Amino acid sequence: MYDVLDAQSVLNVLRPVEDPELRKSLVELNMIRNVKIDAGKVSFTLVLTTPACPLREFIVDDCKRAVKKLPGVTDIAVEVTAETPQQKSLPDRTGISGVKNIIAISSGKGGVGKSTVAVNVAVALAQTGAKVGLLDADIYGPNDPTMLGLSDAQITVRPGEKGEILEPAFNHGVKLVSMGFLIDRDQPVIWRGPMLNGVIRQFLYQVEWGELDYLIVDMPPGTGDAQLTLTQAVPMAGAVIVTTPQNVALLDSRKGLRMFQQMNVPILGIVENMSYFIPPDMPDKQYDIFGSGGGEKTAAELGVPLLGCVPLEICTRVGGDSGVPIVVGEPDSASAKALYAIALTIAGKVSVAALT
Repeated sequence: MYDVLDAQSVLNVLRPVEDPELRKSLVELNMIRNVKIDAGKVSFTLVLTTPACPLREFIVDDCKRAVKKLPGVTDIAVEVTAETPQQKSLPDRTGISGVKNIIAISSGKGGVGKSTVAVNVAVALAQTGAKVGLLDADIYGPNDPTMLGLSDAQITVRPGEKGEILEPAFNHGVKLVSMGFLIDRDQPVIWRGPMLNGVIRQFLYQVEWGELDYLIVDMPPGTGDAQLTLTQAVPMAGAVIVTTPQNVALLDSRKGLRMFQQMNVPILGIVENMSYFIPPDMPDKQYDIFGSGGGEKTAAELGVPLLGCVPLEICTRVGGDSGVPIVVGEPDSASAKALYAIALTIAGKVSVAALT
């Protein structure tokens, strides 16, 4: 069928190969670039829609199988890069310069491990090569500095054209801004809604975020002022709802999910945290301390994806307390693998939404 080995014939055989999530041709999406032929060696660049593409190897293998059909091919070299698409803008909301996608990690109630999920998702995305920021919007209980190993960090505040500009702290590949940097460790934040609204807007618009593929926002629990401020201020790529399997947490998570839907924020899915306990001395056993299957049932009832289930392990708590997130400190643990997979799934869904 193909008699000549040249750049056009390479593009022709790659044209039927589709992005598995977008269901469109890689060639038509301009994801195949810089095709070169050197004797029998074929090389080209595959430009993915996110550095955290969960189907990266699958797509590369599909491309190689297609190119092998050409006569005279002796070797195939695929350089993989990524260009994360910008989320869709909204006329009544103001984006953040340089920030492509804003993702809220939220929960209906406290104590379900929302910050643990937010921190580890942010770090996991950074591990893939993405540029990531983390905004700790839990003004009354800012724990992200501790969990990122930045509890003693000092952030710089400098004058800017439109007011003071904050320089975020940085660790584990993630830029972080938190109220925890601006108050003493034991100082309570006793604010009413308007003051809360003001500081969240400062964290959005008066921080030197630079170029980010993803800004993860760790929301406070519930459906209060912080959620309203965020959803009314910026266009959002989506929200992730964190829950545990028991009914009390699930009931509250449903309310949080409905709140985002009412504000026209896409729901990326539900994360069931603390799905089961794995004893450190018996890693082959698991105990359903908080019940089982609640996240899957709720996701099915509400028509949203279940992004993943994260087990309860002691090393997750140790990592959070010590400032070394589990995806860094114990990457082979069941919890780390689950959180890493969840991060990739979130990134994939965000890219699909931006391009469709």
